[in-house]
Amino acid sequence: MIIFRLGRIRAPQGPGMVLLLPFIDHWQRVDLRTRAFNVPPCKLTSKDGAIISMGADVQFRVWDPVLSVMMVKDLIAATRMTAQNAMTKTLGKKSLREIQVEKLRIGEQMLLEINDMTKSWGLEVDRVELSMEAVLQPPRENPVGPLGLDDTIQQLAAHFFSNTLALAGSKTSAPEADSVETVNEVEPPTAPLLPTAGSTWRKPSADELFSAVEPILSEALVTQVGASYQVNIVLPSGAWSTYFIDLSSGSGRAGRGMPEGSPDVVLEVAEKDLQDLFLGDLRPLSAYMSGKLQVKGDLHLALKLEELVKAMKQQR
Repeated sequence: MIIFRLGRIRAPQGPGMVLLLPFIDHWQRVDLRTRAFNVPPCKLTSKDGAIISMGADVQFRVWDPVLSVMMVKDLIAATRMTAQNAMTKTLGKKSLREIQVEKLRIGEQMLLEINDMTKSWGLEVDRVELSMEAVLQPPRENPVGPLGLDDTIQQLAAHFFSNTLALAGSKTSAPEADSVETVNEVEPPTAPLLPTAGSTWRKPSADELFSAVEPILSEALVTQVGASYQVNIVLPSGAWSTYFIDLSSGSGRAGRGMPEGSPDVVLEVAEKDLQDLFLGDLRPLSAYMSGKLQVKGDLHLALKLEELVKAMKQQR
C-alpha cells in the first residue's frame, strides 16, 4: 500500500494491518504479483509488403511500487501502448517469413525494448508472446529483379533499367498506348510536387515534403501548436529516416535529423502514410486510430499537427 500523507509520499506499507488517518492520508494499493494483458490484433506491414494482423500477450510484474504510482497514471494502458509501438517498429523491419519462423526471437527482442522504457516506471516485463491472427495480404513480388537481391542491388538495377528504357524511348517518334513509367532512385527527382498542365502526378518523397513544410512555418503556427516533434519514417526499403518539426519557438523549423533538445512528441509513420497526412488525404486522428501513426508522448500535442496540415492546404 502506498500512502500519501498531506500530499507527501511515505514508505510502502503492508502487507497486513495499516493505520490510516482519516481526511489526511490517501492510499493506493499495488499488486506485486505477476499479471498479464493482451495487445489487441492490429494491421501491420512487414518489410516485404505483406499486411498481417498481429497481436501479443505480455506478462509483467511491479518491482518498485513507489515508481509505479509516481511515474505513470495508468500502468497497464501505458505498457500496452509501449508494447504495441515496439511490435510495430520491430515487425516493420522483418519479412513475413522471418516473422513466421522467428517468433520467439522477435518476442525476446521486443521484451528488451519494452523494458528499456518501463524500467523507470518500476515495472518489468517477463514474457512477450506474439500471435499472428491472419495474413491479410501476401508479400508483394519484386518487379525489379530476381528474388534474393538486396535493396542496394535492386536500386542499381532500377537505375540501369530506367536508363535503358530512356535510350529506347528516344529512338521512337511517339509513345505507345501502354507505356512503362520508371522512377530513377539515384538521380534527383525532377517531377513537380503538384500537378501542372502536361505533367504527371506523383507523391513527393519525405525530403520533398519537409522541404515544402519549412516555408509555411510562421509565428502564428508556433502560437497555435507550441510543440517540438521528432518524426521517424519507415521508408519503402524498410530503412528508417528521422526528421523534425520544431514549432516551440520563433517562426519554427523543420528538416532532416534530430531536433535540438528533447522533443515533446515522437511520431513513427510509414512514408506512404506521411504523404497522405501532409497532402490532406489522411487526418492525424484517423491515422492514430488505425495504427498507421504511432505516438510516443502527449497525444493531444500530436493531434495538433492538424494545424500544420491546414496551413499546407492553404499554401497549395
